[in-house]
Amino acid sequence: MLEKNLPDCPVETTLLLISNRWKVLILRDLMDGKKRFGELKKSVGNISQKVLTTNLRDMEAQGLVSREVFAEVPPRVEYELTPTGYSLQPVLDSLSEWGIHYQRQYQQN
Repeated sequence: MLEKNLPDCPVETTLLLISNRWKVLILRDLMDGKKRFGELKKSVGNISQKVLTTNLRDMEAQGLVSREVFAEVPPRVEYELTPTGYSLQPVLDSLSEWGIHYQRQYQQN
């Protein structure tokens, strides 16, 4: 889990949790439900296996993502947002709305 010394500023706390574009894209893609590692790698886009693994581990430690390992051959692992992860939906919706507005404005200039 995160260290107990969180920033005083709530915006800074949120940015600490979704600190890079990969985490935001992982959140976006898991909002639809469980995904296997390969599905996530494909849906997120141009991300290396190492970077995806590192981000998923961070997000698991932060309580945003849960991981379920199935004892099969070959092993199967599924990732899913926790309730805390799902609670970021309004943040992602706001980012999307702002991005749409910016794209429209930028394309008109």
